Amino acid sequence: MTVRPRSLPRDATLHDAARLMRDAGIGDVLVTVAGRLCGMITDRDIVVRAVAEDRDARIISLGEVCTADLATVRPDDDTATAARLMRERAVRRLPVVDEARRPVGIVSLGDLAINDGVSAPTLEEIWRAPPNV
Repeated sequence: MTVRPRSLPRDATLHDAARLMRDAGIGDVLVTVAGRLCGMITDRDIVVRAVAEDRDARIISLGEVCTADLATVRPDDDTATAARLMRERAVRRLPVVDEARRPVGIVSLGDLAINDGVSAPTLEEIWRAPPNV
């Protein structure tokens, strides 16, 4: 898992998220309210849900376009649980949250690929799943 995930408050703008992604070399930002996870925004979300719809990234808040219905894992969940959730939800990233829903990390498809406990067919199923929009 990637520790210390980048996050922004729900009222931050898409422009804020895009700049953070650029500066940190990442493709996703967790969205929070009072430090608790409430969503995730990806570079693809910005393109598909905002730019392609001619929405102004300097005005639109993360809360308006982020994915709010997130599957998450806990720090003590195993890789099989993460892989199952990724496959079921057709996602390539899972936030890792503590008992208070504060983000502590992100598990990505790449993280699972380097773990010997997850089979190649499972990873391929996740990778081939259609993107959610």
